[in-house]
Amino acid sequence: MRERKTAMPDRSVTPAVSPDEQTLLYAESLARLIRAETVSGPGTSGDLKFHAFRELLKEMYPALFARAEYTEFTDGFVLRWEGRDPSVRPVLLMNHHDVVEPNGNWRYSPFSGQIADGRLWGRGVLDDKGGLWAMLQAAEELIREGISPRCSVWFSSASTEESTGRGADEISRWFEERGVRFRLCLDEGGFIVREPVKGAKGLFAMIGVGEKGCADLRFTARSRGGHASTPPKNTPLVRLGRFMAEADRQRIFDAQLNPAVCGMLKSIAPYLGGRQADVMARPEQFRHILVPALTRLSPSTAALLRTTVAFTMAGGSDGSNVLPAEAWVVANMRYSHHQGQKGSIEAIRTLAEKYDIETEVLDPGNPSRITDYTGEGFAMLRRAVEAVFPGVVSVPYLLTGASDARYFDRISDHTLRFLPFFADAEQISSIHGTDESLNLDTLVPAVKFYKHLMKEVI
Repeated sequence: MRERKTAMPDRSVTPAVSPDEQTLLYAESLARLIRAETVSGPGTSGDLKFHAFRELLKEMYPALFARAEYTEFTDGFVLRWEGRDPSVRPVLLMNHHDVVEPNGNWRYSPFSGQIADGRLWGRGVLDDKGGLWAMLQAAEELIREGISPRCSVWFSSASTEESTGRGADEISRWFEERGVRFRLCLDEGGFIVREPVKGAKGLFAMIGVGEKGCADLRFTARSRGGHASTPPKNTPLVRLGRFMAEADRQRIFDAQLNPAVCGMLKSIAPYLGGRQADVMARPEQFRHILVPALTRLSPSTAALLRTTVAFTMAGGSDGSNVLPAEAWVVANMRYSHHQGQKGSIEAIRTLAEKYDIETEVLDPGNPSRITDYTGEGFAMLRRAVEAVFPGVVSVPYLLTGASDARYFDRISDHTLRFLPFFADAEQISSIHGTDESLNLDTLVPAVKFYKHLMKEVI
């Protein structure tokens, strides 16, 4: 890694422009990041394209990189912007800069950064270069305006979030070794959405207070093999099939309401009507109603309440007329907080043994805690949301996916996940899919959010 600290640049105020001009300037700026292809995978650690991307950031944010202390890692970087009061513990703002492969047919080329139809299009605009751009743009503008935060603000960005998580793990351990602990760590996560629960009228800022753990498992069935013309009963693929069919019903995993889901239901209840509002306002009392109702509602709501397992890879023999001596499947498990890593793995291991199948843990994952949504960290974000987005309600929720934030629980009092962008269901579903896009009219408010957070809240 390399460290650099230089003198503060001349302070200059950004020239005033109209809101429409500002939006277009912001769109063109973010488009530069989208056009830099930064697809990550298991074998891309340390690729030069990530180094080139960081050099682009230095070019785009000269005041920030000149003012802050910069440390580069193989798979990421950190910046430290010193605050006015060293007695106040620092905060960490983070967003990753790698993206997933843009498969499928896109309306516009995924790395074109096309501005059209009131949106900016491209792989990574929501996940997660948009957030990286907004937080660095906000800091750049504050420095040019001669403003310093009360406490030190650290920025972190890794290039392995979509693959191994190695960069965030290394960076968090680097902080730990130096005794740096944060009052607040804010990473990517929820968006500002409309009607997160059917019937809830209004706009809601979905702030992730935790995430499910993520493990990869391999299941192997063995036999003596043989010719397909005389197949015995319960060959490896048949046993695997029966095992997967039973696991797919998810009955081996307990469904429960966790604190994050309870907080979400309570926060949304006032915006509902009738019996639904009464039940959701008291989820602990009505868990016997809510648990079966939510598990039946949709796969996404069911995933909030229990461990899930998805079978993603498979292999058998190399010949169509050959019985495999060994067949295997790989599953991705997202384990709940109440059943946990150990309990969830043991539950599916027990099921696999029923079908004479071996279980191998390829990656046990990194469990995440649930941050108290009544605590200081959530209150900080709520104040910033209220100031920049009047009328938007801040709601705690649980990520069913994974983020780099899971590595920072070890050095943060409050670890939260939120991006200050308006997004509809179609846009959210485009993450890791096709036609990923961001509304242009959400760019200016997003920068204002980070500026307000750094200037007025923390």
